[in-house]
Amino acid sequence: MKEEILEAVKKAKEDSKPRNFTQSIDVVITIKDLDVKKPENRIDEEVFLPNGRGKDVSVVFIADGELALQAENAGASLVITKEGLESFGKDRKAAKKVANQNDFFVAQADFMPLVGRFLGPVLGPRKKMPKPVPASAKPEPLMERLKNTAKVRIKDQPVIQAIVGSQEMDDEQIAENIEAILQILDQKLEKGRSQIKSMYIKTTMGPVARVI
Repeated sequence: MKEEILEAVKKAKEDSKPRNFTQSIDVVITIKDLDVKKPENRIDEEVFLPNGRGKDVSVVFIADGELALQAENAGASLVITKEGLESFGKDRKAAKKVANQNDFFVAQADFMPLVGRFLGPVLGPRKKMPKPVPASAKPEPLMERLKNTAKVRIKDQPVIQAIVGSQEMDDEQIAENIEAILQILDQKLEKGRSQIKSMYIKTTMGPVARVI
């Protein structure tokens, strides 16, 4: 399948019109013979991409004290304090903007009830609820891992759409990242990747290129 993946990656890049930003490359996979009504058939995994996502990701920390300070020093795109959380609860428009503009959220574990109350309504539907961490956590390694992470989810439909790189990355690197996604399917699906009904590669705003 690797040759077919490489061909589709190349085609997706070639068919994509030039944009004034670096587009991501996504893989879109439809699974057959999967009853998504059964909770055990749903997948919610963070997959480490061996070659990274190919572009910066924005990580928001929701914290106070030392963790907030360290997160700021480590280059978090935004640090939200307790007071900030409460203000987002009063300003839904601002909360939506933060939710849309950032890739990952990390929260001090004891803040999670407040996060659920004030930001949950906008983060939940976008599948961006924060990863809880202890107040003693070190932000730098956390952020480094998230910058190389793709989310793989199957919930209401037997379809996965996951980021596997950017258009500036080498085709081989993107293919290796796609293999990391397929390995998760081998682990999580009863018949592994043989349950794939169709697979496409696409850039953020470009047309799809079929793999199978």
